Amino acid sequence: MIGVRGLSVTFQSKGREVRAVEDVSLSVAKGESFGLVGESGSGKSTILRAICGLAPVTAGEIEIGGAPVPTPRGKGFAERVQMVFQDPYASLHPRHTIDRTLSEPLAIHAVGDTDQRVMQALADVGLPTSFRFRYPHQLSGGQRQRVAIARALMLQPQVLLLDEPTSALDASVQAETLNLLSRLRDERGLTFLMVSHDLAVIDHMCDRVLVMQHGRAVEEMSRADLAAARMKTDYARSLFEASADRMLG
Repeated sequence: MIGVRGLSVTFQSKGREVRAVEDVSLSVAKGESFGLVGESGSGKSTILRAICGLAPVTAGEIEIGGAPVPTPRGKGFAERVQMVFQDPYASLHPRHTIDRTLSEPLAIHAVGDTDQRVMQALADVGLPTSFRFRYPHQLSGGQRQRVAIARALMLQPQVLLLDEPTSALDASVQAETLNLLSRLRDERGLTFLMVSHDLAVIDHMCDRVLVMQHGRAVEEMSRADLAAARMKTDYARSLFEASADRMLG
C-alpha cells in the first residue's frame, strides 16, 4: 500500500544544506501497521511530510497503492491518505466548531449527507454528538486528538500517517487513544505508517518497525524481534533500553 524507494529530503536552513532524510526505503502492506522510531531529528517525521507533499523530495520514489504520488498531491490523494499530527490543539482551528472541522473535508470533496456523517464520525471515536458545536478549547487533549482522528477519517481513506499522535497526551489518555486507533484499523482495514520516539508505543501498535538515526535507516525489526530484544545494532538496543520501563506490553 505504501512504497518508498531511495527517498532523500534536503533542506536549506540558515545558509547551509540539511540532509533530513538520506536514501531511505520501506514498504508497507495493505492493512499493516509500520512504525518509524528514532530520536528527535532522525528524519522520521520528515518521511511522513514527504509522502504528504509537505517536504521537498530531492531523490527517490513514493507510491501509494502501487501508483506514484502526484505533485501537487490533490484531492485524489487526500481521499486515500490522511495525516494525524502530534499536537491536536495546533492542528484544529481554534475558532471553528467541531462540526465545522469535521464538515469541511466533506464540503471540499462534495460529499453529501453531512449531518449523519459528522454524528457517525463522533460516535466512531467515542465522543458524544453534543460535542458537535463545541470549540477545541472546550475539549481535553485526548478529546481534541479524537476529533483530529475523526477528521482524518471523514473521507474514508485507506492510509493513515500518524506523527507522534499520543506524545502530547497524559499516559492514561495515551493508552486510550492507541487502543482507539487499533480498533479503527481493525474495523476499517486501515494501513498505518506511525512515527514515535518511544519503542513502547511502537511495540503496542506496529507489526514492523524501522529504526532511524541521523536521517538514515539503521535497522528494521518485526514485532517479535522487538518483543524479544533481538536488535542487531547498538543504536536500536539503546533505544530499546531507554523505553523498556515504559513498555505497554
